[in-house]
Amino acid sequence: MQCRDACGACCIAPSISSPIPGMPEGKPAGVKCIQLADDLRCLIFGKPERPACCSGLQASHDMCGTNREHAMLWLHELEKATAPR
Repeated sequence: MQCRDACGACCIAPSISSPIPGMPEGKPAGVKCIQLADDLRCLIFGKPERPACCSGLQASHDMCGTNREHAMLWLHELEKATAPR
């Protein structure tokens, strides 16, 4: 499955503990990544400075569903389920 245009859910919903250019401490869940452009595309996609956790996350029907709202909710639920207690 290809990423949906104008989505960016995976760059907003999950937390990222790895350093990101411009965000050396990573980012909390629900915060837009600094590398997410206004058109909701990753500015460092395919570049070596992109965190491995980002490049490892692949679009799938389960995660992305049929719309951006589904993806945001799915990733939010995954974040809650995997957060440290």
